[in-house]
Amino acid sequence: MERNTIVFDLGGVLINLNVPRCVDNFKRLMGEDNVRNILGIDDEGEGVVAVSAAKRQLMHDYEYGNISTDEFLQAVLSYCHPGTTIDDVRNAWMSMLADLPQEKLDFIGALRAAGYKTYLLSNSNQMHWDPIFEQFHLERYFDGIYASHHLHMAKPNKEIFDFIEKNAHIDSAHTIYVDDLEKNRKAGESFLGWTTCASVDELKQLLNF
Repeated sequence: MERNTIVFDLGGVLINLNVPRCVDNFKRLMGEDNVRNILGIDDEGEGVVAVSAAKRQLMHDYEYGNISTDEFLQAVLSYCHPGTTIDDVRNAWMSMLADLPQEKLDFIGALRAAGYKTYLLSNSNQMHWDPIFEQFHLERYFDGIYASHHLHMAKPNKEIFDFIEKNAHIDSAHTIYVDDLEKNRKAGESFLGWTTCASVDELKQLLNF
């Protein structure tokens, strides 16, 4: 079946992440237990691991855009060691981001030139989002951009997949979804019947592009 639409995740697919670096920085600021229980971050497994919903409420609220960046920073600071500053917390959070290779953006540009529709579907937050877009101008590469903190909904919940299908007028039978997290790929497969893959390299192989 011919596929003409590609939906990309952002972190871990386009932007390389350095979760262990971020975890180490927060361990120094607040201790390992708070990193795990308050932020829900772990440097094992897939990187960001949800703990119990009650403990992860702060991260949930920020990812869903229910609290501002200032509110998030102040809340995290309250769990940190005495003497920690807002800038310390901000720098630790930003240390999760590594780089976005230009060749990935060039590949998306080539897909669009070949007639593919491209979309971005990301669980993100304002502190990571703004500098990424200021530096890379991602709006140039996508027909539509959908972020959890703008929509107040997040993957792998069904509502965000239904939202993008309806609002982007996506034909799911002709769509490929690229996401590094298995739970999100399974959601796309289950809810909309999307074909999925885990990386840009896998997508290139799938498309023979």
